[in-house]
Amino acid sequence: MNENTLNSLGYPQIQKNVADCALSYLGKRYARELKPMVDAHLIEIRLEETAEAAALIRFGASIPLPSLDGMETIMDLLGTGYLFSERDFSHLAQFLRSCAQLMKYMEGKSGAAPTVSRYAASMILIEPLLSEIERCIHSGRIQDQASKELIRIRKKMTVNEERMKRKLDSLVSKHRSIMQEHVISQRGGRTVLPIKKEFRKQVKGSVLDESGSRQTVYIEPVELVSLQMELAALQAEESREEMRILGDLTSLAESYNREIALNTETVGVMDFLFAKAKYAATMDGRTVRVNKQGHISLQRARHPFMGSSMVPLDFAIGRTYSSLIITGPNTGGKTIALKTLGLLTLMMQSGLLIPVEEGGEMAVYNEVAVDIGDGQSLEQALSTFSAHIRNMIGILEQADTSTLVLIDEMASGTDPGEGVGLSIAMLEELHSRGATVVATTHFGEIKHFAAATPGFENARMEFDTVSLQPLYRLRIGEAGESYAYSIALKLGMPQRIIERSKSLSDQSISRDRTFVFTSPPLETPILTPDRSVAEADGPAELSKLNQPKQSKDSIGLHKKTTTRESDSPAKTFRKGDRVYAAYLNQSGIVCDVEDSRGDIGVMLRGRKVKIHKKRLTLHISANELYPGEDYDLDIVLETKENRKKRKLMGRKHVEGLQIELPSEE
Repeated sequence: MNENTLNSLGYPQIQKNVADCALSYLGKRYARELKPMVDAHLIEIRLEETAEAAALIRFGASIPLPSLDGMETIMDLLGTGYLFSERDFSHLAQFLRSCAQLMKYMEGKSGAAPTVSRYAASMILIEPLLSEIERCIHSGRIQDQASKELIRIRKKMTVNEERMKRKLDSLVSKHRSIMQEHVISQRGGRTVLPIKKEFRKQVKGSVLDESGSRQTVYIEPVELVSLQMELAALQAEESREEMRILGDLTSLAESYNREIALNTETVGVMDFLFAKAKYAATMDGRTVRVNKQGHISLQRARHPFMGSSMVPLDFAIGRTYSSLIITGPNTGGKTIALKTLGLLTLMMQSGLLIPVEEGGEMAVYNEVAVDIGDGQSLEQALSTFSAHIRNMIGILEQADTSTLVLIDEMASGTDPGEGVGLSIAMLEELHSRGATVVATTHFGEIKHFAAATPGFENARMEFDTVSLQPLYRLRIGEAGESYAYSIALKLGMPQRIIERSKSLSDQSISRDRTFVFTSPPLETPILTPDRSVAEADGPAELSKLNQPKQSKDSIGLHKKTTTRESDSPAKTFRKGDRVYAAYLNQSGIVCDVEDSRGDIGVMLRGRKVKIHKKRLTLHISANELYPGEDYDLDIVLETKENRKKRKLMGRKHVEGLQIELPSEE
């Protein structure tokens, strides 16, 4: 997955949230390095073990995970020749004790959490090292019994200290009257008496220091010199023996380097695993079924950052359609729906439980490509449209059957006519490559394209037309509206401006959009007895059926006629007329007459679609299709329940040529 996708969907925040739930430095490191996987089998294993860990937490289990305090330094320096200190061995001993405790605890949980228990079972008890550390070191200090030599040295030091104490008591008693204070002091590691300066001649010994006021001198009596020299020698022996003991312990620890590393890594993995489980508990995460066929079916899905404040999302794609076009008003939740799907996909592929109902299903993708936000940059001088095109070029370079494509606000940032045409062409290209596509738009042409094209489906974000408030619920199978006029009116826009806007909107179908469309033939195509109007899919195919050759003059005349016709007023269509929608490259039958906005109901491949009259061209009029008959269009366009009646009517004939009635399919 590229970094742009991860950043656009908020994946770094997921990594941080999981890291915050970890206890050890390794668990936090693994969380920060978390990435989506593409191996479906491995993803299933990670989801299963996370679900097991979450179940243990849900049932109130307190997992005795070692904290790994001090282990980062030990693992970095183990085997480098570094001599570990008493503190380091105290941390190591605590870690080894915790490992033994964790192994014993998880052994009892092997039935409830077999996958997680296997991690603990892979750890190794290092009893010899733990026993030796505990024998030699306690509370951060080397014990006397660490060696016989250390016992001997410390016994002699004890005797020396007792002799020195008795001698000091005698000297204090003797010089009490000339001492500045009745306490024993230390200067440079030597024991001294604080004598008043004027009486310093009365004490035999060396002056080692004097006070800041120069009223007190600190004298080492000659009686203590030999005792203190002996004590210093014993302390040096003790230090050498302690270093030898620490060296032996370090060598022993290095002999268990592999076992210590294995246990440390395992504890880090288990900490990371339970961090994922803790994070799942914060958002009521559930596991889902995994597939590689592009099937997604989610109930009550929520964005992990929004929690209960978000209206749950029901979403499905990948079975009867692989491209979904979402429409609806601004601030209606379209972009959140895109980001929710994208982020939940990344989380699932990272082995994380996601906030959905039980029984959900998600697809594994090699790439998740997004175009969300305009990506405009002043430094790079990229316009909104240029940023979109740059993103789309990158998406097209990698799109295949294992790509999830999320596009926000198609056809935005440029001329609507050109943007719509470019968007439809890109949707067709992505669909032909087998990519799973979810896109949002406000443009009716794209909605109509989705309604009339196999493999595409419309969806809308629900909107309360009474309160003019978005409901944030996704309804698949229906196209939505932007409700711009209603919202503007509610916000105080004058009614006359709204009416004028509607009038201009009906008249403003751009003539520049003809680059997308193909002009239909002006003459009725010649049909053979085995080809019918209903069977031909649009003028492009009909024109190939026994079309007579045209001379250059006739072609020129045809062009002139087309130009004049484009400037003529729009025609009135009747029920039963066969019309052609060029931007969909499909023809259909008029089933509903023109409404107040100029939209006409057309039956395309069994689906009723609203298309503006200026986007339609008369192909064959109802009178030509059904000459001399009072033909009931409701029978032509009847539903599945009335198909038997249609079959009884048989076939109609036009000028001796056989024409099948249009079917819903």
